[in-house]
Amino acid sequence: MAQRYVRVQSLDGKIHYGLLQIDRRVQVLDAPPWLKGQLTTLELNANDYQILAPCAPSKIVAVGKNYANHAAEMGTPVPQEPLLFLKPPTTVIASNGEILYPTQSERVDYEGELALVIGDRCTHCTPEEAHSKIWGYTIANDVTARDLQKKDGQWTRAKGFDTFCPLGPWVVREISSGARLQTFVNDNVQPAQSASISEMVFAPDVLVSYISQVMTLLPGDVVLTGTPEGVGAIGVGDRVRIEIEGIGFLENSVTTRAALSQVS
Repeated sequence: MAQRYVRVQSLDGKIHYGLLQIDRRVQVLDAPPWLKGQLTTLELNANDYQILAPCAPSKIVAVGKNYANHAAEMGTPVPQEPLLFLKPPTTVIASNGEILYPTQSERVDYEGELALVIGDRCTHCTPEEAHSKIWGYTIANDVTARDLQKKDGQWTRAKGFDTFCPLGPWVVREISSGARLQTFVNDNVQPAQSASISEMVFAPDVLVSYISQVMTLLPGDVVLTGTPEGVGAIGVGDRVRIEIEGIGFLENSVTTRAALSQVS
């Protein structure tokens, strides 16, 4: 099994990066692993922490229509260059966190994606240089208010609601180019999305290089690489599970902001 790097909050409120063991113990690092964090003598047992999103990015750079079949299902051609947009860091939630359905929208979609975690400052990099800047891989759900995306014409509001970027549950260093991404909704055994990440129009190193010509990527930043065909609507009470071979699965349920406020 690949090493799984996590970010957790201990019972005393401290946030740690660490290495997750098979028995769910976490061996704590003294810094984020992409900043050369080293193992310490501190260990956290499974009941002594809450798992968080695996990084705290300064920005999330996302790529639209990076699978030809998804571009087709959206009724648009494949972009000639990567189509970039930003999601704010406040969209990030952990696996098992709640996606809040915004009152402004009547159509919210899931979008399962492979996410890249940047390990080193990256600016004006070639694809070859960019490859070495990708520290690891995790799973993301680029939740989208589809009706607002169509209404606004640009995507900031549709993609930017709090909780609209579930991320995790951990980071792995390597992934097979043929790894399969699958999305499941509720208890349906048939995946709503199923594609090999090799079907991307623009490969991860090309994406990172292209982005680095526009903005500097910093350690811990996240790049979302696009979603395959099969996106669909979710509603309050639904659960979305995104699986990527070699990483694991990211699962989140949908609730209303009012319902969450009543619970808290």
